[in-house]
Amino acid sequence: MVSIIGGKNKKTKIEVPKELVRPTSSKKRESIFSILESTSLKNNNNIYKDQFFLDLFAGTGALGLEAISRGAKFCYFFESSEKVINILKNNCIKICKNNNFQIIKEDLNKSNFSIIINSISVIFIDPPYEMNVIANILKSLLKNNLISKKTIIVAECEINTVIEVPTCLNVFNEKFYGKTKILFIKKTN
Repeated sequence: MVSIIGGKNKKTKIEVPKELVRPTSSKKRESIFSILESTSLKNNNNIYKDQFFLDLFAGTGALGLEAISRGAKFCYFFESSEKVINILKNNCIKICKNNNFQIIKEDLNKSNFSIIINSISVIFIDPPYEMNVIANILKSLLKNNLISKKTIIVAECEINTVIEVPTCLNVFNEKFYGKTKILFIKKTN
């Protein structure tokens, strides 16, 4: 089991499907949200109020559910595994009391992100490490105008993975945890 670490659902446990996902650890989630909130304050931009989050390769939904617990208006969870989606749905029902979520079953390698979303505050990209698809996902998000100047992208990958970030985006922070690298990315001015 994994627990939500902040907000109104702090300490609420969420289910983890055995051997199907690699949930982001509490330590990494705490660091991610600390950086997101600090960046938000510096830029005088509330990342939660009336804002939408995308949790790509959602798995347990830990990152998106953490955002909901901390006050995000809505989270879209993208997941392709039917087995994982069933557990994700149960986790969402447990945390998202106001139905402020949507689960989209989609293979993100082939996605055109055809959903219409406004005010995306944060996009979490946490694919299985062996997929190495973050650069392609970033290009697809840009192509579909889902990244605004205020959007913060959080991408998790193996420490040795090299990601070709499109030139209109900038990695403004990097954190390392064991074999994991977490990138914080924004649009350049």
